[in-house]
Amino acid sequence: MPEVLTSPPQGRPALVLNADYRPLSYYPLSLWPWQDVVKAVFLDRVDIIAEYDTVVRSPSFEMRLPSVIALREFVRQDRSPAFTRFNVFLRDGFQCVYCGSREELTFDHVVPRSKGGRTSWTNIATACSPCNLKKGGRMLSESGMHITRKPVRPSNYQLQEIGRRFPPNHLHETWMDYLYWDVELEP
Repeated sequence: MPEVLTSPPQGRPALVLNADYRPLSYYPLSLWPWQDVVKAVFLDRVDIIAEYDTVVRSPSFEMRLPSVIALREFVRQDRSPAFTRFNVFLRDGFQCVYCGSREELTFDHVVPRSKGGRTSWTNIATACSPCNLKKGGRMLSESGMHITRKPVRPSNYQLQEIGRRFPPNHLHETWMDYLYWDVELEP
């Protein structure tokens, strides 16, 4: 018997799939709050693929909350990713490009601004605070440090592929059939 809620449901987001049944994004995982999902269902913009065992009611309506939905219209993913601190960290795998540390992350201008370096995809790299302090306002050749990955402008596809390595802490069982389809199966 489904759980009937008398107060608003908390923590029941739906996994949002594109019209091709692939998640809109992996990192962050494309999740919508239940209110947006119910609205999209009523506006006939999505198909319900899977449901929670939870029912919401109004005086004239009752429905099980969707746990997986698919958009009816395909959303193109070919725009350039936003140049944000989070996306720089994601591009660099959340680790320092100088020592590989995952602690105390910040970003570094590979060519310092004082030497004409710009704040751009191709000059900003993820660095831990100790490496950033060690390098200071010097060029790599002056600091004696070496970079493991040259900063580049990633595509949305590249960021999504990297993001798949960082699954969220909670994955509902109904989502699993739509995530990581191309991961090699264990024998």
